[in-house]
Amino acid sequence: MNEFKDIKNILVIKLRHIGDVLLTIPVFRALRETFPGAQISALVNSGTEDVLAGNPLIDEIIVFDRSVKSTSLLIKCIKELSFLSMVRSRNFDMTVDLTSGDRAAILSLASGARYRIAYNHDGGFAGKRYLYTHRAEKDGSQHMVMQNYDMVKQFGMTTEDLTVDFSLPNGAKEFADDIFKKHSINKSDPVVLIHPTSRWLFKCWKDEYMAQVVNWLIENKAWVIVTSSPSGQEMEKAANILSLVNDNSKLIDLCGKTTIKQLAAVAARSDLFIGVDSAPMHIAAALNTPVIALFGPSGEEQWRPWGEGHATFIKKLGCKVCQQCERDGVKVRRCLEAIEPAEVIQLISRKLSEKRERRDDSK
Repeated sequence: MNEFKDIKNILVIKLRHIGDVLLTIPVFRALRETFPGAQISALVNSGTEDVLAGNPLIDEIIVFDRSVKSTSLLIKCIKELSFLSMVRSRNFDMTVDLTSGDRAAILSLASGARYRIAYNHDGGFAGKRYLYTHRAEKDGSQHMVMQNYDMVKQFGMTTEDLTVDFSLPNGAKEFADDIFKKHSINKSDPVVLIHPTSRWLFKCWKDEYMAQVVNWLIENKAWVIVTSSPSGQEMEKAANILSLVNDNSKLIDLCGKTTIKQLAAVAARSDLFIGVDSAPMHIAAALNTPVIALFGPSGEEQWRPWGEGHATFIKKLGCKVCQQCERDGVKVRRCLEAIEPAEVIQLISRKLSEKRERRDDSK
C-alpha cells in the first residue's frame, strides 16, 4: 500500500454488460475503505449505469456511449478523441481496469494516471500489457465477484464486506407498489418473479419447460410476474412461453415494460426469482431475494448468484466441445434441456415453504 501516494481521484473501468458491472461493487468498497478521502468514478457502457446509480460508494458515473461504434469513421474518430480528452482532463491518480479490453487499456493510459492497474494477460494489441504500471495475476476459476476484487486485493486494497448491493430509488419502489396494489396482491400471497430470457438465447431453457413451471405455480396459488428486456428476440421468446400458460388469472406480464430499477424493485418485493444466467438474476441476488438459476454452457462457478440462500441447476454432460450444440443447430443446449421441470418444481416448492415458515415465525 505504501507505493500508492496522494491518491485523490480514482477511475474504475468496466466496459461490459449489466451483470458484469454490478459484480464490481466490492472493488469500489475496497477502494473507498483504503482511500476514504478519494473521489471514486466508474466508467461504464451506456445502458449499464443504472446498476451503479445511487450507490454511495461511487461519487460519479462516466458513461461511454456505445452508439459511437456504429457512426461513420470520421464521426467515430472525433467522438472517441473527445472522450479520451475528457477523461484526460479529470486528472485521475489511479485507474483500475476491470475490463481487459483494448479500449479500456487505451483509456487507462490516456487518463494520465500515475498508477494503472489491470490483470496480467496477453490478449489484445501488441504491447498492451505495458500500458499498465501494476499487473495482477488472474485466477479464472473464481467467481466474477472475486476475480474483480482480487485484482485490487493483490495490491493491498481490501475490504471485509464482499456484498453486492443495489440501490432502489423511491420511484422504482412506487412502481412495484402500484403493480401489487393494482392486482390486489396480499402480503401473505406467494409471488414469484420469472425472467426466462437472456440477450444470448443459448442460455435459455425450453419454452415448454418454463411454461410448465409457470402453470404449476399458478395452480398452487402463487402470483407469477414475468419479465424480459424489450429486445425483439427476448420479447418473442417470452411471448411464446406465455402462450403456453393455461390460466392467466395470477399472471402479470411485465415483459419489456420495466426499467432496470423498476425490475429490481419488483424482484425485491418477490418471494422467489427464477431465471437463467442473466443480469436480473444477479440483481435479484443483490436484493437478497432467493434465486433459482438454470445454467447451461455459461460457467456456473464464475457466474452463479452471489450470496447465501440461492440455488443453481446445472447438468454437466461431459461434452468435449461446448460449441457442439451450436454446430449441430440445436436451439436449446443439451445441458439445459437435461434439466427437468419436475426437479425445478420440487426445489421451488421447498423454497416457497421455507419462505412461508419464516413469515409465520415472524408473526
